Amino acid sequence: MTDRRRDTDSTVNSEMEEAVEGQVEESAGELASDEISNEESPLGVLARQLGEAQALADSHLDQWRRTAAEFSNYKKRTERERIEFQKSATAGFIMRLLPTIDDLDRAFENLPGDLSDHDWVNGIQMVRQKLNALLDQEGVETIDCADGSFDPAQHEAITYEENDEHDEGEIIDVFQKGYRIGERVLRPAQVRVAK
Repeated sequence: MTDRRRDTDSTVNSEMEEAVEGQVEESAGELASDEISNEESPLGVLARQLGEAQALADSHLDQWRRTAAEFSNYKKRTERERIEFQKSATAGFIMRLLPTIDDLDRAFENLPGDLSDHDWVNGIQMVRQKLNALLDQEGVETIDCADGSFDPAQHEAITYEENDEHDEGEIIDVFQKGYRIGERVLRPAQVRVAK
Protein backbone atom coordinates (compact mmCIF):
# COMPACT_ATOMS: atom_id res chain seq x y z
CA MET A 1 0.00 0.00 0.00
CA THR A 2 2.74 2.26 0.67
CA ASP A 3 4.06 1.66 -2.78
CA ARG A 4 0.76 2.39 -4.23
CA ARG A 5 0.50 5.50 -2.23
CA ARG A 6 3.90 6.52 -3.37
CA ASP A 7 2.94 5.92 -6.98
CA THR A 8 -0.26 7.95 -6.52
CA ASP A 9 1.63 10.73 -4.78
CA SER A 10 4.27 10.83 -7.47
CA THR A 11 1.59 10.81 -10.18
CA VAL A 12 -0.22 13.68 -8.48
CA ASN A 13 3.05 15.52 -7.97
CA SER A 14 4.08 15.07 -11.57
CA GLU A 15 0.65 16.25 -12.77
CA MET A 16 0.91 19.26 -10.52
CA GLU A 17 4.39 20.01 -11.76
CA GLU A 18 3.18 19.78 -15.35
CA ALA A 19 0.26 22.09 -14.62
CA VAL A 20 2.51 24.60 -12.90
CA GLU A 21 5.04 24.42 -15.72
CA GLY A 22 2.20 24.95 -18.20
CA GLN A 23 1.00 28.00 -16.31
CA VAL A 24 4.54 29.35 -16.09
CA GLU A 25 5.07 28.86 -19.82
CA GLU A 26 1.72 30.50 -20.56
CA SER A 27 2.55 33.48 -18.32
CA ALA A 28 5.97 33.79 -19.90
CA GLY A 29 4.36 33.78 -23.35
CA GLU A 30 1.95 36.55 -22.32
CA LEU A 31 4.81 38.62 -20.90
CA ALA A 32 6.80 38.16 -24.07
CA SER A 33 3.88 39.28 -26.24
CA ASP A 34 3.33 42.34 -23.96
CA GLU A 35 6.95 43.29 -24.32
CA ILE A 36 6.75 42.94 -28.09
CA SER A 37 3.63 45.16 -28.24
CA ASN A 38 5.22 47.73 -25.89
CA GLU A 39 8.16 48.04 -28.21
CA GLU A 40 6.75 50.40 -30.87
CA SER A 41 7.69 50.16 -34.45
CA PRO A 42 9.28 53.25 -36.03
CA LEU A 43 5.97 53.95 -37.76
CA GLY A 44 4.14 53.83 -34.42
CA VAL A 45 6.66 56.23 -32.89
CA LEU A 46 6.21 58.66 -35.80
CA ALA A 47 2.41 58.43 -35.56
CA ARG A 48 2.54 59.18 -31.82
CA GLN A 49 4.92 62.11 -32.38
CA LEU A 50 2.68 63.42 -35.19
CA GLY A 51 -0.33 63.28 -32.88
CA GLU A 52 1.56 65.16 -30.17
CA ALA A 53 2.77 67.78 -32.68
CA GLN A 54 -0.78 68.19 -34.06
CA ALA A 55 -2.16 68.68 -30.53
CA LEU A 56 0.54 71.28 -29.83
CA ALA A 57 -0.17 73.04 -33.15
CA ASP A 58 -3.91 73.11 -32.36
CA SER A 59 -3.16 74.58 -28.93
CA HIS A 60 -0.94 77.29 -30.45
CA LEU A 61 -3.55 78.06 -33.12
CA ASP A 62 -6.24 78.43 -30.45
CA GLN A 63 -4.00 80.76 -28.43
CA TRP A 64 -3.19 82.78 -31.56
CA ARG A 65 -6.89 83.15 -32.41
CA ARG A 66 -7.68 84.33 -28.88
CA THR A 67 -4.81 86.81 -28.96
CA ALA A 68 -5.89 88.09 -32.38
CA ALA A 69 -9.47 88.54 -31.12
CA GLU A 70 -8.25 90.33 -27.98
CA PHE A 71 -6.05 92.62 -30.09
CA SER A 72 -8.93 93.39 -32.46
CA ASN A 73 -11.17 94.24 -29.48
CA TYR A 74 -8.37 96.40 -28.03
CA LYS A 75 -8.05 98.34 -31.30
CA LYS A 76 -11.81 98.91 -31.49
CA ARG A 77 -11.97 100.00 -27.84
CA THR A 78 -9.05 102.43 -28.19
CA GLU A 79 -10.60 103.87 -31.37
CA ARG A 80 -13.92 104.42 -29.55
CA GLU A 81 -12.05 106.01 -26.63
CA ARG A 82 -10.10 108.26 -29.03
CA ILE A 83 -13.30 109.40 -30.74
CA GLU A 84 -15.01 110.02 -27.38
CA PHE A 85 -11.97 111.97 -26.16
CA GLN A 86 -11.98 114.04 -29.35
CA LYS A 87 -15.71 114.74 -28.99
CA SER A 88 -15.22 115.68 -25.36
CA ALA A 89 -12.32 117.99 -26.18
CA THR A 90 -14.28 119.59 -29.03
CA ALA A 91 -17.33 120.04 -26.78
CA GLY A 92 -15.16 121.61 -24.07
CA PHE A 93 -13.61 124.05 -26.53
CA ILE A 94 -16.97 125.01 -28.02
CA MET A 95 -18.48 125.57 -24.58
CA ARG A 96 -15.69 128.05 -23.82
CA LEU A 97 -16.33 129.71 -27.17
CA LEU A 98 -20.11 130.12 -26.70
CA PRO A 99 -19.97 133.21 -24.44
CA THR A 100 -17.94 135.04 -27.12
CA ILE A 101 -20.51 134.06 -29.77
CA ASP A 102 -23.29 135.27 -27.45
CA ASP A 103 -21.53 138.61 -27.04
CA LEU A 104 -21.15 139.03 -30.80
CA ASP A 105 -24.84 138.18 -31.30
CA ARG A 106 -25.89 140.75 -28.69
CA ALA A 107 -23.61 143.36 -30.27
CA PHE A 108 -25.23 142.85 -33.68
CA GLU A 109 -28.74 142.89 -32.17
CA ASN A 110 -27.99 146.32 -30.66
CA LEU A 111 -26.07 147.72 -33.64
CA PRO A 112 -27.03 151.31 -34.43
CA GLY A 113 -28.58 151.64 -37.89
CA ASP A 114 -26.06 154.21 -39.13
CA LEU A 115 -23.17 151.72 -38.55
CA SER A 116 -24.71 148.75 -40.35
CA ASP A 117 -22.83 149.43 -43.62
CA HIS A 118 -19.53 150.39 -41.99
CA ASP A 119 -16.49 148.38 -43.20
CA TRP A 120 -15.37 147.62 -39.67
CA VAL A 121 -18.80 146.22 -38.77
CA ASN A 122 -18.80 144.17 -41.98
CA GLY A 123 -15.41 142.70 -40.96
CA ILE A 124 -16.77 141.69 -37.55
CA GLN A 125 -19.82 140.19 -39.30
CA MET A 126 -17.47 138.04 -41.41
CA VAL A 127 -15.74 136.82 -38.23
CA ARG A 128 -19.13 135.84 -36.85
CA GLN A 129 -19.95 133.98 -40.07
CA LYS A 130 -16.67 132.05 -39.81
CA LEU A 131 -17.55 131.10 -36.25
CA ASN A 132 -20.93 129.85 -37.48
CA ALA A 133 -19.18 127.82 -40.19
CA LEU A 134 -16.86 126.33 -37.56
CA LEU A 135 -19.84 125.32 -35.42
CA ASP A 136 -21.50 123.74 -38.47
CA GLN A 137 -18.34 121.76 -39.29
CA GLU A 138 -18.26 120.34 -35.76
CA GLY A 139 -21.94 119.38 -35.95
CA VAL A 140 -23.09 121.99 -33.44
CA GLU A 141 -26.75 122.95 -33.76
CA THR A 142 -28.82 125.65 -32.09
CA ILE A 143 -31.54 124.18 -29.88
CA ASP A 144 -34.85 124.93 -31.54
CA CYS A 145 -37.35 126.91 -29.48
CA ALA A 146 -39.64 127.72 -32.40
CA ASP A 147 -42.34 125.17 -31.52
CA GLY A 148 -42.80 127.02 -28.23
CA SER A 149 -43.13 124.03 -25.91
CA PHE A 150 -40.81 123.75 -22.90
CA ASP A 151 -38.58 120.64 -22.81
CA PRO A 152 -36.53 120.32 -19.59
CA ALA A 153 -33.96 118.17 -21.41
CA GLN A 154 -33.15 121.06 -23.76
CA HIS A 155 -34.37 124.19 -22.02
CA GLU A 156 -33.63 125.84 -18.71
CA ALA A 157 -36.47 127.91 -17.29
CA ILE A 158 -35.11 131.19 -15.95
CA THR A 159 -38.55 132.43 -14.88
CA TYR A 160 -42.13 131.18 -14.80
CA GLU A 161 -44.52 134.01 -15.55
CA GLU A 162 -48.28 134.28 -15.67
CA ASN A 163 -49.24 135.14 -19.22
CA ASP A 164 -52.66 135.27 -20.86
CA GLU A 165 -51.28 135.12 -24.41
CA HIS A 166 -49.45 131.79 -23.93
CA ASP A 167 -50.56 128.39 -22.67
CA GLU A 168 -49.01 126.90 -19.55
CA GLY A 169 -45.56 125.40 -20.30
CA GLU A 170 -45.14 127.44 -23.46
CA ILE A 171 -41.94 129.41 -24.05
CA ILE A 172 -42.53 133.16 -23.91
CA ASP A 173 -39.04 134.33 -24.82
CA VAL A 174 -35.48 133.02 -25.27
CA PHE A 175 -33.01 134.69 -22.97
CA GLN A 176 -29.92 132.79 -24.17
CA LYS A 177 -29.52 130.34 -27.10
CA GLY A 178 -28.86 126.70 -26.38
CA TYR A 179 -26.53 124.43 -28.36
CA ARG A 180 -26.11 120.69 -28.87
CA ILE A 181 -23.90 118.25 -30.75
CA GLY A 182 -26.04 115.39 -31.99
CA GLU A 183 -28.13 114.34 -29.00
CA ARG A 184 -25.70 115.79 -26.44
CA VAL A 185 -26.78 119.15 -25.04
CA LEU A 186 -23.78 121.46 -24.65
CA ARG A 187 -25.79 124.24 -23.07
CA PRO A 188 -29.56 124.32 -22.57
CA ALA A 189 -31.47 127.29 -23.92
CA GLN A 190 -32.41 129.72 -21.15
CA VAL A 191 -36.04 130.66 -21.56
CA ARG A 192 -38.99 132.37 -19.92
CA VAL A 193 -41.96 130.01 -19.53
CA ALA A 194 -45.65 130.72 -19.13
CA LYS A 195 -47.61 129.32 -16.20
